[in-house]
Amino acid sequence: MIRVLLADDQALVRAGFRALLEAEPGIEVVGEVGNGEEAVRLTTSLVPDIVLMDIRMPGQDGLEATRRIVSDPQLAEVRIIILTTFDLDEYVFEALRLGASGFLVKDTEPLDLLRGVRAVAQGDALLSPSITRRLIAELVARDRRPGPVRSLEALTDREREVVGLVAAGLSNREIGERLVVSPATAKTHVSRAMVKLGARDRAQLVVFAFESGLVQPGGPR
Repeated sequence: MIRVLLADDQALVRAGFRALLEAEPGIEVVGEVGNGEEAVRLTTSLVPDIVLMDIRMPGQDGLEATRRIVSDPQLAEVRIIILTTFDLDEYVFEALRLGASGFLVKDTEPLDLLRGVRAVAQGDALLSPSITRRLIAELVARDRRPGPVRSLEALTDREREVVGLVAAGLSNREIGERLVVSPATAKTHVSRAMVKLGARDRAQLVVFAFESGLVQPGGPR
């Protein structure tokens, strides 16, 4: 059972997500809140698998709530999906940099929402290659603040290659096919790169790939 917490200041949005999620076998909505402070409190109390987190809420917003959740070692297994009203949102980029597992635009198709929740629960990043690559590339290009100190020197040549493929939106299976290795071997390379870079999940690998210059904004898809 995938346990989901809803955090959005609009009651109608929460009701819509709850109805959709609870109609799906294997998914349970364990709670809902309307601001970031309550999201942190209930996440700490319930330890859900997934938090659907609105980025813009009154008081403590979704960005600060994400920061607090991902910095708590007791919540290391909790995955956060950011909800936003438009895709090119600088706050979404910062949430990915902090450790959110991906994002959804609020008007996404119901089937895509359900697929996304399941994907993140299984350890994948919810990153549409077309939208996410554009989002991160554009925001890295204009964001001059230094990101976390991480060095490419820590990675082997193969691990650098794998991180680049993750940034291109490839799954472990697709990376395996590209490199002519098994999906399990591809997953091992991804996991080792995450450990070396201190990345919480694949989404942070994508951010790192752009911030480090491993993948160039506007480069080939």
